[in-house]
Amino acid sequence: MRVSYRDEAVASAAAGVAARLAAEGVPARLASGDPTLWGPEAEAEAAVRLGWLTLPRTSRELLPEIGKLVERARAEQLDHVVLAGMGGSSLAPEVICASAEAQLTVLDTTDPGQVRRALGDRLEHTVVVVASKSGGTVETDSHRRIYEQAFREAGIDPAGRIVVVTDPGSPLERAATEVGYPVLLADPNVGGRYSALSAFGLVPSALAGVDVEPLLDEAEAVLGLLALDEGNPGLDLGVALAAAALAGRDKMLLEDSLSEINGLPDWIEQLVAESTGKQGRGILPVVGADPAGTDDDLIVSIDADEGDLAVEGSLGAQFLIWEYATAVAGLVLGVNPFDQPNVTESKDNTARLLERGDLGGGVPVLVDGPVEVYGEVPGEAKDLSQVLTALLEAVPENGYLAVMAYLDRMAAFDAPVREDASFEEMTDAWMAADPATLRALLAMRTERPVTFGWGPRFLHSTGQYHKGGPQNGVFLQITGVVADDVPVPGRPYTLGGLQLAQALGDLGALTSRGRPAVRLHLTDRAAGVAHLLAAAQEV
Repeated sequence: MRVSYRDEAVASAAAGVAARLAAEGVPARLASGDPTLWGPEAEAEAAVRLGWLTLPRTSRELLPEIGKLVERARAEQLDHVVLAGMGGSSLAPEVICASAEAQLTVLDTTDPGQVRRALGDRLEHTVVVVASKSGGTVETDSHRRIYEQAFREAGIDPAGRIVVVTDPGSPLERAATEVGYPVLLADPNVGGRYSALSAFGLVPSALAGVDVEPLLDEAEAVLGLLALDEGNPGLDLGVALAAAALAGRDKMLLEDSLSEINGLPDWIEQLVAESTGKQGRGILPVVGADPAGTDDDLIVSIDADEGDLAVEGSLGAQFLIWEYATAVAGLVLGVNPFDQPNVTESKDNTARLLERGDLGGGVPVLVDGPVEVYGEVPGEAKDLSQVLTALLEAVPENGYLAVMAYLDRMAAFDAPVREDASFEEMTDAWMAADPATLRALLAMRTERPVTFGWGPRFLHSTGQYHKGGPQNGVFLQITGVVADDVPVPGRPYTLGGLQLAQALGDLGALTSRGRPAVRLHLTDRAAGVAHLLAAAQEV
């Protein structure tokens, strides 16, 4: 595992911070799990959130039980693994499986179309991993209820198809035990975004066909370095990130095009944004962006000796080093890296909207074809391209634009393609139907960072930074009409209603802070995406 400084200013600032932390004994104290490092206000939380430091060893106790689950699934030909989990419960397994080329269907969405797609895929060969520390996560609870009903309607006993990963003593453990679901318990002293090497990361990955023991080997190989004052990659990375942020370079552009690890920046994004984005401070990870050469960006390369900072190593080691580095960065920035004080705000707004049944969303200020525009648009925009232009112009000198799409992130692959189309033609067709393409189009038209998040997935990631970090963001939210909704058994709402309530709830949290925020509602999803992308090209 190696962390290299390729920028002299970063190297100089990091050296000074590292020397101070070494003098205070921080590396050894953190490695030993000292909860007092982040101050008295954070001590109680830290005391029950440092279990990730020993996971490379303690998670080995899970391997025999995981092995039995895998053997049973293979014997019953359950080769379609669905993971119902949010945030840290889904992002690490997604990276692990993508890097190992193992198939895993991740449900971290409330989009009815995306959930229907998963339900319609080989239900008779499906095993569902329900992953939640408490079981109270509304998305995961909804997925569990929907799959339970689908299995029963197909004449399948859910007890043979649902595996639960949760904390000891949680309401989910009790409920799962009562109905006979297999339960694997995670370390309760590990927060969700630090849980990559816990049962949350290992169980779904193993069921999908990944040999997970090497991940623990890779992490354990660097574990002994974390107590060192020198030659400590976690310390080197953490002080560099924090020192750069304190110097104004708080936009971390993650580059992984040369890495054999697939999708690690998405996991890093959640870890760093949710851990540091609070009290008006924080580091904003930017995934998939081309460097614009601005004064506030820091280019971090994964497995390539490029950018301002290079982080090279195996996946298991990367998980542990980034977790340690994030804890160090929180210490230097003066924030508690283990809480998420602003995440519940959007959840509470969503619950109120659902309780009142108030999902109208107001009156559009502008309608441009299949796109309705809601909110206070900066300037006097007359069409969609002018709305996008106004939002880009509203981004402050040190700010960013966040695009947040509450849509089906797999829908682009439904785009019609000729049977004899080349791979390049298929890719072009998918990109032309993918809302995520909007990020690249807008980024070409501004020097400021543009981020993209799928809702509600990002609420468990950059959502904390949006509300708790520096208040210099401009927000573009995209929602869409639901043509074929999915009821949530035992709940008074549908997935489509929940999805819209989550969007409106988060939008309310953003506008309450006085930030520019506009919602685009697609009255026809496919036509709306095409119209939106065309408008972006006219900006």
